[in-house]
Amino acid sequence: MAIILVVDDELGIRALLSEILTDEGHTVELAENAAQAREVRGRVRPDLVLLDIWMPDVDGISLLKEWGASGQLKMPVIMMSGHGTIDTAVEATKFGAMAFLEKPITLQKLLRAVEQGLSRPAARGAPVEPLPLDGRRDDILQVVTVTALDGGPSQPQGPQPQQFFSLDRPLREARDTFEKCYFEFHLAKEGGSMTRVAEKTGLERTHLYRKLKQLGVDLTRNKRGGI
Repeated sequence: MAIILVVDDELGIRALLSEILTDEGHTVELAENAAQAREVRGRVRPDLVLLDIWMPDVDGISLLKEWGASGQLKMPVIMMSGHGTIDTAVEATKFGAMAFLEKPITLQKLLRAVEQGLSRPAARGAPVEPLPLDGRRDDILQVVTVTALDGGPSQPQGPQPQQFFSLDRPLREARDTFEKCYFEFHLAKEGGSMTRVAEKTGLERTHLYRKLKQLGVDLTRNKRGGI
């Protein structure tokens, strides 16, 4: 099987990922910061790296850039974060990351990302082709394509699978507008059921609820007694 390097400053995360990946038959190397990650990278040649973004000394994006600049980015790297945003994920792929996983990471998403990462030729020095950003990269690209149509047709009433947005606004405001429309669409489609929306979007229910409150989504508009 593969040698996988897990870089995360949280002991619990390292232990959990190590247990899961070892059970899958992989050899797991652990590092709690960038210095330890460099040491492991110099000692062994990992087939895949799971790299946390927010670490106390050198953050994961900086370490990713460092490996890329020094020609050491010969292996697939999957970024992880509990506080990441879409622009953080895009930045990570810009510097060579193949995927972005948002914490808490579900077992299914972890194993799928690892399997896809190990199937890529990056470990042999071939160009890295980014994987979808935890299911969101295709959404980002689709929205950019749609919103580039200035003066497009007026929107139908109610949440629609395809929306038109103005790009002439600050990034954070544009992103929040997209995310609000995205969640309103799924809430309407699922009759207001938080459980089904959480399953559909891949978010934990508590995380989903906080996200909806933060975006100002009306949680009662489409409520039909769903949980």
